[in-house]
This record gives sequence, structure tokens and C-alpha cells, in this order.
Amino acid sequence: MSQMSAPIPLAVHQPETVRIEPARGWSTLNLKELWEHRELLLLFAWRDLKGSYAQTWLGASWIVIKPLVLMAIFTIVFGLFVRVPSGGIPYSIFVFAGLIPWQFFARSFSGVGTSLAANQHLISKVYFPRLLLPLSALVGPAVEVVIMAFVLLAMMWYYGISPTGTVWVMPMLVMIAAGTALGAGLWLSALSVRYRDISHAHQFITQVWFFSTPVVYPEELVPEDWLWLYRMNPMTQVVEGVRSVLLGVGQISWTTALYPVLVSALLLVSGVYLFRLVDREYVDTV
Repeated sequence: MSQMSAPIPLAVHQPETVRIEPARGWSTLNLKELWEHRELLLLFAWRDLKGSYAQTWLGASWIVIKPLVLMAIFTIVFGLFVRVPSGGIPYSIFVFAGLIPWQFFARSFSGVGTSLAANQHLISKVYFPRLLLPLSALVGPAVEVVIMAFVLLAMMWYYGISPTGTVWVMPMLVMIAAGTALGAGLWLSALSVRYRDISHAHQFITQVWFFSTPVVYPEELVPEDWLWLYRMNPMTQVVEGVRSVLLGVGQISWTTALYPVLVSALLLVSGVYLFRLVDREYVDTV
């Protein structure tokens, strides 16, 4: 009689244990996770950029039309009527050089500030790093500002104006503007989750910030007693810096530039921290 073989034991698969814990501090800022979802970042950015000009008659031409119309209005009002000094260069190119960084900031600030509210239907259905939404809001305005920069270069060529030797400072100025827009927008986005009236104050904040920035006038018109407070606005140094390195109007003060950099960094760090705190309760709030 043949001997029966012993039964072979089956391996028992142990299910993987997944521990879900509440977010704590800066450990929640998972940069690796953001990098792994970089394609989703570009997808959000492309969606927003394409949606801004979808079903419009002039399409992407509005990128150039809007700042040119604003330039014409400001040139008539402040250049011809008020006679605002422009450092010896035509006022039209003076104000257009200020509008380029301001448009980038204002569009980014608006996009970041409304990123959660505009995508609440998506947030409540699927998980992804929420920080991708405000980050993607910076891409569209960056593309627009590049197009506007070519228009400015054409104007500079027409007026015979050449960039200065400090043009290498431009990336630093762009980083200050982007950091300020992202930080302030994150504050606005996070606070609007709990306080709905924050969204109504968005346009008002942008308008006050516009007139607190030397877009249509030079910094020299600000009373000296108010300069210390005026220069705390990071966009003041950005706008004045762009005019200085491109048009040779004004001068970059490295001493005063330190303050807006610190303010921009403080806005960004605190904005990211507040956004991460609100992120974990956003779905329950809406």
C-alpha cells in the first residue's frame, strides 16, 4: 500500500495594515507625493488656462488686449491729465512695465485664493495632494506674463530702450512675486473655508493692494515718512525692480529689498501651514 503524502500547507496572505493618522505640522508637507503627482499639476494648469479663454471670440488674444487697454486708460488719465512723472521715459511703457508683474501677481493671487472653492466637487470625490490646486494656479499667469513680456520687448525696441546689466535679477523678482501671491492666496483660500465672507473681500483686497503698489506712479511720490511701511509690500520692490532692470528707471536698493523678501517668505510659510491645517477638515466643512 502506497504511503500518502502529507498535505502541503497553504500560505496565508496577511492583509497589509494601513494606519490613518491626523496630519501633524510640517510632516504633512509631503514633497515626494507632490512630485509623484506632477502630471496632475500640469493637467490642472492646462485645464484652467484653456477654460479661461474657452468659448470666447478673441480667445487667447485677451492676454494682450487687457493690459494694452489698461495701459491706454492709465496713459490718458495719469500720463496726460495728472502728469505723473515717469523717469524720463514714455509713460505708456512705464506703466506697461508695471502692469506685467502686477497682472501676474493679481491673477495668481485670485487663482490660488479660489482654488479650493472652485474645485470642491473634485475634492469631495477623490484623493490627491490638495496643494496641487493652488500650485497649478501659478502656471497659467506665468504663461500669460511671458507673452506680455514679448510685447514689452517690442515696445522697448520701438523706443530704443535696452535692458540694463542687472537683468539677471529678474528670476529673483519673479520668485518674490510668485511667493507673495501663493502665500497670500493660501491664506485667503484657507480662511474662506470657515468664513465665507472672505471671498467677498477678495476683490477689495486686490484693489487696495493695487493702489499700494507703484504700478501707475513711481515710488518717489510716496511721502518719506510712509516709505518704511510702503516698502513692506513685496510687490513694491518687484514692480520697481522690473522697471529698474529693464528700463533703467529708479534703482534697486538691496537694503530695502530684504524687507519684502522676508515678508514674502513669512506669507508663504504661514500660508502653507494654515492651508495644511484646513485641508484635513475641508471635506467635512463644505
